[in-house]
Amino acid sequence: MAQQTLTRGTVKRRTRLPRRLALLMRPELPSLAQEIIDEVRRSIPEYGRPLKGPYVEALRIGVERALTDFVDRVANPLAPRERHYETYRRLGRFEAQEGRTLDTLQAALRIGAQVAWRRIMKVGPRRRVSPEVMAQLADALFAYIDELAALALEGYLDARPDGEAEAHRRRLMELLLQPTTSPRVLAEAAERAGWTVPDEVTAVVAPPGARYVRAALDEDVLADLTATQPFLVVPGRITPERRRSLLRVLPDGQLVIGLAVPPAGVVDSLRWARCALRLVDEGVLGDSPVTDCEEHLITLWLLSDQALIDQLARRHLGVMDDFTPRQRERLLETLRAWLTTRGSAADIAAELGVHPQTVRYRMRQVESTLGDRLTDSDARFAIEAVLRAMRLRERAAAPAGPARGRAPAKSSPGDKRPIAEGRDMSS
Repeated sequence: MAQQTLTRGTVKRRTRLPRRLALLMRPELPSLAQEIIDEVRRSIPEYGRPLKGPYVEALRIGVERALTDFVDRVANPLAPRERHYETYRRLGRFEAQEGRTLDTLQAALRIGAQVAWRRIMKVGPRRRVSPEVMAQLADALFAYIDELAALALEGYLDARPDGEAEAHRRRLMELLLQPTTSPRVLAEAAERAGWTVPDEVTAVVAPPGARYVRAALDEDVLADLTATQPFLVVPGRITPERRRSLLRVLPDGQLVIGLAVPPAGVVDSLRWARCALRLVDEGVLGDSPVTDCEEHLITLWLLSDQALIDQLARRHLGVMDDFTPRQRERLLETLRAWLTTRGSAADIAAELGVHPQTVRYRMRQVESTLGDRLTDSDARFAIEAVLRAMRLRERAAAPAGPARGRAPAKSSPGDKRPIAEGRDMSS
């Protein structure tokens, strides 16, 4: 009934449009269709796949027929439209059969309307279309988009009677991502969605545009795979069996598993997982098919706020800026080894591949520069955190291969001998 009301209202408004507009608009359709397709493919990952895929073919057919139908309506508002209605019902059924929600198709419709309206705003004044007619045209265009969305929903529900359950699951996801949601509201939403609220949940993320197989998704997993940053909410901790299941859903790998948290903390688990995914992209963490945040807690903590690390570095190590870059690097390398190993000069020398006397000399320089910071427990802790974070970033920036990470100067015979004051100061 809502569909029929929408259609009748649309026809009523469009009868007021001058039919000559159809003559003005029709030559624009081929280039406008291509512009809409290009914009949708840039904006929506699912449509940005190979040009021959079913998603892109459905997009092309939908855009071309929608534009043609709209112009035909302007030319003759009372002409039969059932063939065009069926096109959009079929698109809705296609989304349901692929196991997706209607979010992607509705986003494409919105983008199409925006691109079409930009073209109208450009061409209309040039063709001396009056402001009154432009306003009527805008009204008709956006009402038409609403009609197409209603037709797609009709086809979607025909093919997937559990559309209402999907809507409840989407609402549940929204509530889980709102930390202020009360347990009572969450429990009610979960009951409507047919989902049992667990004691713990784990967020899992995938790269933007990741290929997915929704049909492989476990029934108890909540997912938004069409989001700009796809993610899932998995009940409980990730078992080996669940990990294998997730790789069937997202077969290209590059999954990042967050930490198991109470349902109220799912936003934190999602944030940590996305932070880890960024570090994978930057080369800080390895690029294995699955990355588990549990294995990288210190790294996530140290690199969660690079700007703050930079502030700590300036506060505690800025006094070392008077050294040359090479001197500073070697002194900080020695200081890091001293802080992390708490070993003797011989132990640190063995780790760095230098002579113990070199270590002693460097540490005298460090102590004279940093003063009482090394005896203050808070300052010493901050310095160690900064140096560890710097080390992680250096590993990511290092070339791939054997030299990745740290390349100690063990191959330099000169560094194995005690060094004179002047030599070390110049190194």
